[in-house]
Amino acid sequence: MSSNTSSRKRGGTDRSSSSTGSTTSPPASVPMETSDVSGTVIDRSGHRVSRRSIPENVLKVLYRLHRSGYRAYLCGGSVRDLLMGRTPKDFDVVTDAHPSDVRRLFRNSRIIGRRFRLVHIIFQDQVVEVATFRREPERVAVAEDEVEEILITDDNTFGSPIQDAKRRDFTINALFYNIADFSVIDYVGGIDDLSEGRVRIIGDPGVRFREDPVRMMRAIEFASRLGFEIEKETYDAILVHRAEILKASPPRVSEEILELLRRGWSRGAIRLMVDTGLIEPLLPEIYGAIRGEQASYFWKMLEVLDRTVQSGRRISDAVLMSVLMLPWVIEEIEREEERKQTRMRTGEVIIFIRDLVLPLCARMALASGTRHQIEQALETLWRLLEPPTDRRSQFRAVYREPFNDALSLLELYALSSGRYVDVFRQWQAFAQRVKRAQEEAGEPTTRRRRRRRR
Repeated sequence: MSSNTSSRKRGGTDRSSSSTGSTTSPPASVPMETSDVSGTVIDRSGHRVSRRSIPENVLKVLYRLHRSGYRAYLCGGSVRDLLMGRTPKDFDVVTDAHPSDVRRLFRNSRIIGRRFRLVHIIFQDQVVEVATFRREPERVAVAEDEVEEILITDDNTFGSPIQDAKRRDFTINALFYNIADFSVIDYVGGIDDLSEGRVRIIGDPGVRFREDPVRMMRAIEFASRLGFEIEKETYDAILVHRAEILKASPPRVSEEILELLRRGWSRGAIRLMVDTGLIEPLLPEIYGAIRGEQASYFWKMLEVLDRTVQSGRRISDAVLMSVLMLPWVIEEIEREEERKQTRMRTGEVIIFIRDLVLPLCARMALASGTRHQIEQALETLWRLLEPPTDRRSQFRAVYREPFNDALSLLELYALSSGRYVDVFRQWQAFAQRVKRAQEEAGEPTTRRRRRRRR
């Protein structure tokens, strides 16, 4: 593989970075022994997973299932992260107990879901999710002249541990931690891929991406989050099947995009979405504005965004989506001004932005509140670019509800493009003076939102 290809397939996050600061790769898979169901079992001395890293409530669930005669495994991303020395975001449990059995064992639980029935065990400070081992659903035979539609719509067929592992998405997410003997069980080669820094889909990549097209986005997410490389067959299948993403639920796809932007690895993820062309069928307008060398400031803006998010500062979803849309919005405004051969006034720009953005937000099935906030953030940004000269208008701008979102957007744009830096600093300093004056006067720093008339 050439170095150029490798750089395209690898996520942008430094693989050495993690929430715990660990830089150690997973240990080699020794000592180990082969189980009687063709999986690899790594005993407790051969891996770094420790019960001290598992929350007490999760251990309670695992032990009660085990002592009641059921298999009880920690599974998925939590095992992956523990093997890498990271702190997992979630701890999920899988068992051969059926949902009704789990419900009977835990009075503080409830069964949820239709397509995928789960049990939520509710503690005071945590909810532990328990699933039953699943297998791939039976496929209905079709005539030779018919196109087989393999999009998964039902996934509630119980199975064995090896069947459950093989129906999961990626090898690094299909590892089990067995509470019975504290071993790690690997049926799909996940330990090797974890050690080598590979994101590999389980099974035939083309089939698995057609079953659930969002898996293509998740491959990009894990490569970017972990600094891993997407394995060649998996990467090539994304190139071939990228148009399948249009069959996925728009709200689910939009949530995946927001998740890429929220977590601090957006630059690598969006870069991979552009390189694979996965973003083109989803957001052709944005793809056209950021591909190649166009809008070079955009990639710097994502770097600034990632650093901001990693520092612990919360950025609203409206600002995140506005960052993604901004190069396209700027390009369209510049094209419109070139067509008219005159600079658009602020009022004209605001109307133009509204007509431009709302259809895209509707296509992405964003919530109406989020659509309104995106529209307001972009509109207010253009107002801030031409600061009013009188103090009263400046105060009015600071007190407007979208001001903070627009100021965050202006900060990201100014620091990445080098444009309007003085304007940003002027507004930032003024807003800080207003806030200090309010605190000294004992006034609330934010005004109550007025109820909109119906």
